[in-house]
Formats: sequence, structure tokens, C-alpha cells
Amino acid sequence: MDRKNRKKGIVLGLTGGISTGKTSVLNEFKKHGIKTISCDEISKKIYKWTNVQKRIKKLFRTLNRKKIAEIIFSDIKKRKLLEKILHPEIIKELKKQIKLLPTSNFRLPAVIVDVPLLFEVDISEMFEKIIVVYCPENIQIRRLANRDKISDADAKKRIRSQMPMSEKINRADYVVNNSGNFADTKKEIKKILDKLS
Repeated sequence: MDRKNRKKGIVLGLTGGISTGKTSVLNEFKKHGIKTISCDEISKKIYKWTNVQKRIKKLFRTLNRKKIAEIIFSDIKKRKLLEKILHPEIIKELKKQIKLLPTSNFRLPAVIVDVPLLFEVDISEMFEKIIVVYCPENIQIRRLANRDKISDADAKKRIRSQMPMSEKINRADYVVNNSGNFADTKKEIKKILDKLS
């Protein structure tokens, strides 16, 4: 297709609750040839910056991510202070990456961005459409407890530190149920792609 008949595709935000399977859904979109950006990956990169590490170490007296996670899910004040350090840098880097996107086939989104706290940090205006990945809380608890080797009670505490899933679903343009068989999840992703085409 000629460049003059091509245009920037839309930018979609992908979010959901912790351990709902956002990364698996993002990777499935990638298999369909769509550019993806992960804010978790951006966060890991920024976490290694010397100036950021100095501020985090001053706040927590450690750079151990597991220890910091234990602290922030028990101390909302510390969590807010960490977010104040990381979120502005993540958003700045995200905007830079979106700006550098090449012109894409107009029938597909230019990029899907995985932003775990999209609604919590209030950056909805950056995206033309928002996809929410969800599963019931009991499945979230089991997945998170297994993944992070924590108790069910701690998993529940982390899940409930985020915006309620029902509210995220109400604010979504598209919803992906990732509760069980991933073959069913793939069908839901395909339906979204068909609508976007």
C-alpha cells in the first residue's frame, strides 16, 4: 500500500487486574502482527537508572523488588511515594515510544500498550480504545499466590489494592475473559481484531 494511503493506526490500552493474564493476551495480539509495548518492561528498565535507584534506596533502604513489594502492599503511603518516583518516568518513556511508531496498515491498531494501572494513574486519554482482561477473584488469588509464592491472604490484599475489577470493566471498550481455556481467550481476541478491522 502507498504511503499516502497509509496512516497511523489507533493506540489501544490493555489493562486488567493483577494476575488476570494480561501478558498472555498481549503476546497473542503480538502473534497477529500488532506492535506491543509493555509498561512492566519500561518500569524494569527505569528501575535500573542510577538516579531512580538512589531515590528508591533512600525510601526503602533496599533495592530488592520482593522486599519492596511486601512493604508497599502493607503501607499505602510508601506505595504512593514509590509511584511518585516511577510513574512520571514510565509515562514519559511510553509517550516517547508511541511517538516513534512507524506508519502502520490502517486496518490494524498501530500499537497495544499493556498498562497495569491505566485507570489508577488516569491516563485513559492516551488511548483511543481500552481493553480490560479479567478473571474471577478466586482465580486471580490462586494465580498470584502460585506466581509470587505468597499466601492467599497476601494475594487478596494485593488484588484489593487496585481499582475493583467491576469498575474497570464498566470503563472498558472491549473485555477479554481470561478465566480458563486459553483457546476461548484467543477467540475473544480474534473478535476484537475483527471489529477493529
